[in-house]
Amino acid sequence: MNSNEISKGILKAIGVMIGIATLVYVLYALRTILLYMIIAAVVALIGRPIVLFLKTKLRFRNSAAAIFTMALFVFIIIGLFKLFIPLVVEQGENLSLLNVGELESAIFAQYSELVSYLGNRNIDLTASLDGSRLFSKIDFNIIPNLFNAVVSGFGSLSIGMLSVIFIAFFFLKDSDLVERILITAAPTQWEDGFRTSFSKIKNLLSRYFIGVIFQIFILLVFYAAVLLILGVKNAVVIAFLCALLNIIPYVGPMIAGVLMIALTMISNIEADFNSVILPKVLWVAVGFMAGQLIDNFFSQPFIFSKSVKSHPLEIFIVILASGLLFGILGMIVAVPAYTVVKVILKTFISQNKIVQGLTKDL
Repeated sequence: MNSNEISKGILKAIGVMIGIATLVYVLYALRTILLYMIIAAVVALIGRPIVLFLKTKLRFRNSAAAIFTMALFVFIIIGLFKLFIPLVVEQGENLSLLNVGELESAIFAQYSELVSYLGNRNIDLTASLDGSRLFSKIDFNIIPNLFNAVVSGFGSLSIGMLSVIFIAFFFLKDSDLVERILITAAPTQWEDGFRTSFSKIKNLLSRYFIGVIFQIFILLVFYAAVLLILGVKNAVVIAFLCALLNIIPYVGPMIAGVLMIALTMISNIEADFNSVILPKVLWVAVGFMAGQLIDNFFSQPFIFSKSVKSHPLEIFIVILASGLLFGILGMIVAVPAYTVVKVILKTFISQNKIVQGLTKDL
């Protein structure tokens, strides 16, 4: 190999590195648009069965089916806003006008009652948690400030929602748009494999996201029923937030449990601890654990086995590995990303024994 060939090889490698760096920079600069497109793709996958039903059973045209589906989604979003936003704004106004000193005094009073209650049962909470120093570091002004920040963020949220709705409409109207773009860029010998993979991926992910919505709905109904029976204020809002947190595997339910108990205590912060707060918290904890048992032994196995056709242990390992590598975001996207990888592997290297074992049910 002469010096000329070595120089060309070095220049080619440098060019490839510059191209990759440029691509990464462009993707980072356009990350907001990419996020909108990903969310729109998820919305389109959820709406895909509705579009197919309208086209095949009711003989809708493609555009009409997409318009009807997006109108249905917009109607649902408006309904959720009308249900939740007034309650959130009301709580935000209450907290904005709240006397932070009174809130701090009330929380310390509840903390003192908890310490006294546990002390009668030979449990020294102060020594275990060093509670006095913990509470001394809390800035209670963060509560109204947090709600004010949420309200101020609704402007950018509305722009994002309009962008997602617009993109999702065209994904539904022309469901093969992304597929055609990628197939055009792919080598000719891979075109048939790409078409097969896209068809399977769309079907599996569509069923998965619909299953996740069904999972959230079950938890919402169960949590709301428990909180309403116990007379907790804003029960539906709390139930919705806790059910939504279940999207984050394993970590989400723990956060939801703490949130549900904390909001239950805050909603009764002026009541007597022993006769009102403690019984309600215990019953809320029991109800929450019952909901998790239903979710773990019914909802999740049904979703994973029926939608993405993967064993629960396989899913657990994938989610755990994704969480260790990429954090909470990795845990959220682990299952759909793993499903995409499995379909691609089955299409292009189905002769591999490991791939055959992992994809035998696809």
